[in-house]
Amino acid sequence: MANMCAFEVLEGKYDSGLVLLADHAMALVPAEYGDLGLDRSVFERHIAYDIGIEALTRALAAELSCPAVMATFSRLLIDPNRGEDDPTLIMKLSDGAIIPANHPLSPDERERRLERYHRPYHHAIDALIEKSVEATGRRPLVISLHSFTPFWKGVARPWHTGVLWDGDPRAVRPLIDALAAIEGVIVGDNEPYDGALKGDTMNRHCMEKGIAHALLEVRQDLIADAGGVALWAGRIAPILAALNADDDMHVLRRFPSRA
Repeated sequence: MANMCAFEVLEGKYDSGLVLLADHAMALVPAEYGDLGLDRSVFERHIAYDIGIEALTRALAAELSCPAVMATFSRLLIDPNRGEDDPTLIMKLSDGAIIPANHPLSPDERERRLERYHRPYHHAIDALIEKSVEATGRRPLVISLHSFTPFWKGVARPWHTGVLWDGDPRAVRPLIDALAAIEGVIVGDNEPYDGALKGDTMNRHCMEKGIAHALLEVRQDLIADAGGVALWAGRIAPILAALNADDDMHVLRRFPSRA
């Protein structure tokens, strides 16, 4: 894709006090990189993007009338959910797939990807949060949306959804409780991953600044089609609306980090 913008903003009511983020929403690669030396089918896999999350983000933003920002570039180009000094920022190997365009990688090319894609996305997040603050006079509740594979290394993952977090429990505990109250839904608490990661999106924009937040994961097979997206958007939207109505979600409060 020529002249590709690193992000897409979904405009909403900035005075809603709620902001959605989607780091791995899409699997696009700028035209100059071709397919990074990979077979095109690789970009349909979870290693390229979070399956179902673009559609879920659009559905939730529409239902909640809140703004959202989504990264447009594939995590195989550069991972927006990693700090600039993270060794997994630009992967040479991902779940068995060697990425030829990422190895060897010169310092100049690394900086180029940071400057053209990674940093603009994070600047867009800063701008979205600031617009919400200007509209409300308070900090927004920030929810980051991701999806995970139903199996990892041949082992089934039992969770339908998971909430990842570090040290700020404000949005996390009620979010986990509300999801767990849905009949038949198994919720992971810091599963399938640990939410404490230095320099990642939640750490950078929320944890370090004292903004209430949570990272919500949904299993990919559950949101792989329109019906699944509609079901989960319908489940999640009222929970987020209730969370957002809590004044404590809009107060700056710093908590110790495990990262």
